[in-house]
Amino acid sequence: MTTARRFRFEAVYRRKAATELLNVVSSTTKAKIRHSSSQSGAARSLPLVGIKVLEVGQVIAGPFCGQLLGHYGAEVIKVEPPQTGDPLRVWRELDVDGVSPWWRSIARNKKSVTIDMRKEEGRSLVKQLAVQSDVMIENFKPGTLEKWNLGPADLHPLNPSLIFTRVSGYGQTGPWASRPGYASVCEAESGFRYINGIPDPETGSLSGAPIRPNISLGDSVAGLHAAFGTVLALLSRKNREAQGLQGGQTVDVSIFESMINLMEGIIPEYDRKGKIRGPSGSSVTGIVPTNAYPCLPAPSAPNVPAYVVIGANADSIYVRLMTALGRADLIGPDYAQNHHRVERQAEIEDAIAAWTSTRSPEEVEETLREVGVPVGRVLNVKDIVESEHVRVRGLVEEVWVPKQTRTKVEGASGGEEGKGEGWSVKMSKVVPVLEGCDTKTRWAGPELGQHNREVLIGQLGLDEAEFARLQEEGVIGR
Repeated sequence: MTTARRFRFEAVYRRKAATELLNVVSSTTKAKIRHSSSQSGAARSLPLVGIKVLEVGQVIAGPFCGQLLGHYGAEVIKVEPPQTGDPLRVWRELDVDGVSPWWRSIARNKKSVTIDMRKEEGRSLVKQLAVQSDVMIENFKPGTLEKWNLGPADLHPLNPSLIFTRVSGYGQTGPWASRPGYASVCEAESGFRYINGIPDPETGSLSGAPIRPNISLGDSVAGLHAAFGTVLALLSRKNREAQGLQGGQTVDVSIFESMINLMEGIIPEYDRKGKIRGPSGSSVTGIVPTNAYPCLPAPSAPNVPAYVVIGANADSIYVRLMTALGRADLIGPDYAQNHHRVERQAEIEDAIAAWTSTRSPEEVEETLREVGVPVGRVLNVKDIVESEHVRVRGLVEEVWVPKQTRTKVEGASGGEEGKGEGWSVKMSKVVPVLEGCDTKTRWAGPELGQHNREVLIGQLGLDEAEFARLQEEGVIGR
């Protein structure tokens, strides 16, 4: 870029920033009115309509927060690197267009803008978008945005109402803050992995390596905490401003702390009783009986293990369970309450497993449900998608992915009536369900840079010549 062009761009930006600083309240209000008026009647029922979110995070933790906010009505503008986009676009299974179906789910209801934040002009564009936003979500390594002059100290003078939601491995402060934030590592350091595995019968501690869930649990849990924190900050904004405080604030979320937040009574138990809780296999420490029990495999799949989970730890339910099993010898004062049963756990578990292992899962379910004992098969994803309850609740949505004319798609199905060419993707509906709100997915995760023109010209006010120049110089994607 020539010196004259750079000077002209910076001068334009400074004028826009000054205008936003002087009129931030009225500008935000007008933007919300414009955004609300553009929504369909159903979408206007959603609680976050009018809230503008700028998402500059990648992969799971930050984007999951953005997905939740967007699903409930916020306008989410996702900034992605030109050419490559968010790495999650090509993670795991790929669809006929070379894009991950997972991307279509986690990026649903978002607008994609491609800006190179490594370039100064790219960072200036992001700053302008932040000035117009209610929320900014990021999950970079702490200090990265400060190095780019995009931290809270840089943005709050331009937009005092901005909620700055930051997701990292260990938080923005503390001796571990600079460590890379990987969910797998944070799950281990939070104590979560230590209690997941097979217990050593002698010591009660881990026998072999811990078992991890086959998902990035820490990322999603942190994203959920981030969305909750963001909504709390939005709710408190008016109160803060009424007290003469800056309406915007930083929401500091860490994967490490979010996982510790799930650990129930482990810390107080250690403090008061000196207990270090260890793994418990498929049961849970100190609650009996609640476990996974083997059943007869299906005749069509004799080599596939079948299990049911039974939760009969309430005193009256335990009595009904043992009565159904024909084990009156395991009922009485020695088994009356949970602490009695914990002392006799092996005896109780063996009796239940001996009964279930001679029956099919369906037979176990039918018998125990008749007497009011909580029971359920261990289902896989195929079972879930085909479940009648899931269907009635609308938990799995069919979301349309239109075939983009600029993308070569081989093997795609024909178009639905009125929708042109494309295909549908099943994805889980976002919950909770809010009465009177249509919380259906409005559109699947977008194509890379699909909303460049809408956002950068329509919202930021770039003219066509400047837009073309920034594309030519690689500041924004084509």
